[in-house]
Amino acid sequence: MKPKTTLIIFSICLMAYSPFAQNPAGIFEHTTDVGPVRHAGSTTYDPETQVYQLSGSGANIWFSRDEFHYAYKKLKGDFILRARGRLLGEGVEPHRKFGWMVRTGLDTSAAMVSATVHGDGLTAIQFRKKAGANVEQVISPVKMADVIQLERRGQSFLLSVARFGNPFWTVEVPFFEFPEELFAGLFICSHNADVVEKAEFDNVRMVIPAAPDFQPYRDYIGSHIELMDMENYRRKIIHTAPNSLQAPNWTPDGKTLIYNSEGLLYRCDLASGKPEVLNTDFVNRNNNDHVLSFDGKMLGISSASGEEEYGSLIYTVPVGGGVPKRITPVGPSYLHSWSPDGKWLTFTGGRDGIYNIYKIPSDGNGPEVKLTGLSTLDDGPEYSPDGKYIYFNSTRTGSMELWRMKPDGSSQEQLTDDDFQNWFPHFSPDGKWIVFLSYLPEVAAEDHPFYKQVYLRKMPANGGRPRVIAYLYGGQGTINVPSWSPDGKQIAFVSNTVVE
Repeated sequence: MKPKTTLIIFSICLMAYSPFAQNPAGIFEHTTDVGPVRHAGSTTYDPETQVYQLSGSGANIWFSRDEFHYAYKKLKGDFILRARGRLLGEGVEPHRKFGWMVRTGLDTSAAMVSATVHGDGLTAIQFRKKAGANVEQVISPVKMADVIQLERRGQSFLLSVARFGNPFWTVEVPFFEFPEELFAGLFICSHNADVVEKAEFDNVRMVIPAAPDFQPYRDYIGSHIELMDMENYRRKIIHTAPNSLQAPNWTPDGKTLIYNSEGLLYRCDLASGKPEVLNTDFVNRNNNDHVLSFDGKMLGISSASGEEEYGSLIYTVPVGGGVPKRITPVGPSYLHSWSPDGKWLTFTGGRDGIYNIYKIPSDGNGPEVKLTGLSTLDDGPEYSPDGKYIYFNSTRTGSMELWRMKPDGSSQEQLTDDDFQNWFPHFSPDGKWIVFLSYLPEVAAEDHPFYKQVYLRKMPANGGRPRVIAYLYGGQGTINVPSWSPDGKQIAFVSNTVVE
């Protein structure tokens, strides 16, 4: 039902290769002014916050010629460009503009397509399909978008925009006869040749997605481990690897992340940036369902057992490593949570081809207890910090939605009911909030695949309107495990891209 394998991690955690590390313009290889601007523009990048500021002038980006400041690199094939951006200061012209732009060249009349936000709020995809032609546009109903995405998909470009917290509005414009390699980057234009304007961008990502013919659980692409500040929702990439990393979670002291890759678990010290394999002895086919006990002394793990009739089984091991103790006698069993008192493990169990929620004594001295009993898929159980509820996700209404129940399986109630497929609710340490993964409706309710455009959403623990807090390319392995920092100020998760 949910095979979970990964690839080996090669390098250091915080100090490893990062696309942000060396270039003074961050991920962009070049900065320049395009067209005969009167005032030179500039790009600055803060490697600590991973925030960009662009300043620039330029009479306009319209008709058959453009003037603006540009931070860019060359990309081939399909890609997804995404950022959160805003203009700085009151500005002069209502049609000063900023956003993403893709061009066939750097001359002023080159063919191009841009995801554009104007100073007066107008948000649009604007494009020149041939060099020297006049610009056309499709205007979005979203005004003053601050989350801006431009995607190339074959011969089409897709604009996706939102006010932060809301899902994307998307439109596709087809039939661009552009070359394989293009210039791609951020831009700003003052719409006034005598004025310089500024814009700021955070959460800037240039994603190369998996090939359309990739084979799940056989083919993998690269990974970013990211931290998000839960006050301002700025994200920071702390580690990039060219292979599959999955499911980071914090130790209770806030000093270490634990994540998995190719069957092994790794501890990454956040201060030194040094990773080390966490010894799980003979249990070396671990998947992304590893959970620490609330006191931080023990680690629960799920691993392919080598016993083909069982598949994944659950084990426990001291948090510092050692010889694991087998807990579940049968499988497949996928761990998701410890009870706050440490006495129970709750997991998804496949029994006779049906997946329900179970709990079992954490010392292994007792039978498993079935908590749900429908023929539809139930998954992702996690105890609330006060121990009063188990939250989980279920397809029982036809789509994947979040539910909760009491620890004995009684009083099951639905918490979400929307157009998305919602998975893996994870509690803030104070028990007030949950963060969860949402797939778009195109994904089957019972599936949680790799390499999709997904949201992380935040919702009050007792229910309410979910708010999007991250727009990303990921899915399976992004946030399978409890991922809040112990002080509740950050979450950790994985996003994906092909890493060159």
